[in-house]
Amino acid sequence: MFESPKKQLELIRRGAVEIINETELLDKLARSHAENRPLRIKAGFDPTAPDIHLGHTVLIEKMRHFQELGHEAIFLIGDFTGMIGDPTGKNEQRKTLSKEEVDANAVTYKEQIFKILDPERTKIVFNSEWFSKMSAHEVAALGALLTVSGMLERDDFKKRFEAHTPISLLEFYYPLFQGYDSVALKADVELGGTDQRFNLLMGRTLQRKYGVAEQVVLMMPLLEGLDGVNKMSKSLGNYVGINEPAKEIYGKLMSITDELMLKYYELLSHRTNEDLSALREGLVNGTVHPKKAKEELALEIAGRYHGTEAAAMAKAEFDLVFKSKEIPDDIAVYSYQWTELEVWLPKILKDTGLCESTGQAIRLINQGGVKIDGQKPRSQDEKLPAGEYVMQVGKRKFMRIKPV
Repeated sequence: MFESPKKQLELIRRGAVEIINETELLDKLARSHAENRPLRIKAGFDPTAPDIHLGHTVLIEKMRHFQELGHEAIFLIGDFTGMIGDPTGKNEQRKTLSKEEVDANAVTYKEQIFKILDPERTKIVFNSEWFSKMSAHEVAALGALLTVSGMLERDDFKKRFEAHTPISLLEFYYPLFQGYDSVALKADVELGGTDQRFNLLMGRTLQRKYGVAEQVVLMMPLLEGLDGVNKMSKSLGNYVGINEPAKEIYGKLMSITDELMLKYYELLSHRTNEDLSALREGLVNGTVHPKKAKEELALEIAGRYHGTEAAAMAKAEFDLVFKSKEIPDDIAVYSYQWTELEVWLPKILKDTGLCESTGQAIRLINQGGVKIDGQKPRSQDEKLPAGEYVMQVGKRKFMRIKPV
């Protein structure tokens, strides 16, 4: 049923930033292998938004790796903790959600995750199952296990405390609740992003205090969005939603930088480690063209969520729109420094030398003489987030703008 522990570790390590700790994980894998018993792999998601984007799927893809190795994936929907809201990285109190909002979002989550995970090897649980049965005495006892000074070791809490920004006691309870989830589930491994380090380690702490075998913590990187700078986020508009139409997914992925493409491959592609090594080598020695590699990635991701036929149609439409514009293959490349999250288009045209001044840029935009990735700007006031673009001024002046 299981590969050898060391062979399993090769796939488990893929894309991981940190494993706490690897020796414990090898021991767990060895016992699992010897006893022919799957490990319990936990990842928790608060259903605070209805739609999943590719940034969310980084953890789900890692769960899929564990499933491929024969282990049990426990997809925890934090319907109870979701009503509190994770304060991680926030500089103000989170707005609490109603039970109706959380329940509706949880249903949407369940519909989306099985586009990645094997339903037969996935256990979906809700943490209201145990928290709704907790007595006031048990909740108080949970709070007694950690100190206020210990909570203030967490960076975001510390900053808010020093800035005299309110922190509710409920927010202090959030990492305790997340940690207790691992106690209730007897998790062997918990997956999370690097921003969740405090909460993930809380699981180990509480398991130890409750006499449960401590879980291994595996942290995955936060996926940069289409701008190549910021964490993928719907609020920043740099996201790729898995429920978006195939043509949107394909087109958005074709816009990422060559450097970011390799990270997307490592974290999102279902290619083997051997295939990825060959791809990297091909890109270095020039036997694989970056654009071709990007097309294959966009096809794979769009096909995963909408089927191969829809992905092929998305590619054909993309090619028709962009390749038919007769953009030369040898256009100049300009590494542009984005000084803000979004930069005024006329300024970019002036800075790159495509126009002599912002005034000239404004006139050409209004005359329809400027195109960005084959499309005319909506207005002279348009701003562009950091990213890679093919800019055209007039009929023959082209430039590929790439972020520094």
